Amino acid sequence: MFAAYAARLDRDQPLNGLESGERPEPQTPPGWTTVNVRAASLNHHDLWSLRGVGLNEESLPMILGCDAAGVDADGNEVVVHSVIGQTGHGVDARETRSILTEKYQGTFAERVAVPQWNVLPKPPELTFEEAACLPTAWLTAYRMLFTNAGVRPGDTVLVQGAGGGMATAAIVLGAAAGLRVFATSRDEEKRRRALELGAEGAFETGARLPLRVDAVLETVGAATWSHSVKSLKPGGTLVISGATSGPNPAAAELNRIFFLELKVVGSTMGSKEELASLLSFCAATGVRPIIDSTLPLDRAREGFERMSSGDLFGKVVLTV
Repeated sequence: MFAAYAARLDRDQPLNGLESGERPEPQTPPGWTTVNVRAASLNHHDLWSLRGVGLNEESLPMILGCDAAGVDADGNEVVVHSVIGQTGHGVDARETRSILTEKYQGTFAERVAVPQWNVLPKPPELTFEEAACLPTAWLTAYRMLFTNAGVRPGDTVLVQGAGGGMATAAIVLGAAAGLRVFATSRDEEKRRRALELGAEGAFETGARLPLRVDAVLETVGAATWSHSVKSLKPGGTLVISGATSGPNPAAAELNRIFFLELKVVGSTMGSKEELASLLSFCAATGVRPIIDSTLPLDRAREGFERMSSGDLFGKVVLTV
């Protein structure tokens, strides 16, 4: 079958390790199923995999891709939850959880094998392309907002780094849920788009907000950490799920954190139940993922180049 995969690892030039071509058909152990992929979406996780983060030489070649929607062996339209071993279903109960492409082959292929437990029904209201955007970036945003930040309609939220898949998802989901959403970006066009998606205000990175917020969603890391901490009202919550600009800020702001009794919460992906809720939320409200571009699988490199450059707004989707 045709697939896009990591053939080698290169920390400095990750795309040097990306290849496309024929790979073996997936194996389906007891309790697993094969999904015929119709659409899969890119995440920064795929670039980090090519750099060797979460992936080692012994696992190569590794088909990339965490997210997919397609048709299962029984003809059902489904969405794949990409966290394997979260509850022990389909793997040894002692196995630690992993994301597709870390231990098991990923979704940038004509077919992917996953535990039967990891397959959810695709709502008919969503296209395969839309559904394929949800299991990583959108699920992460959903968990950050509604589980870990604990915000309610009317609360205020700052989303750092408008334009990325998770940040875009957080703006759309937050606005649809009745939150007052502020966003930041260095790029004027991305700030404009954030406003179109429902943000109440969009500001230059590091700019003073009109008021302090109940929660901040942080994926940028070192470059925006101080601004995130300073933007919170007393007792507020900073939820972090990534650090694209680096993990070590110049100032940790510990005095402000303890004096204002701020909460710092780590967040990674989400549960199958949260993905089911997200799918239902999108079907019921009309909320749809923002798709930057759609490419056939054999043009995966173009999608990776677009994501690597940062010149995108929303998700890059590969179709099969």
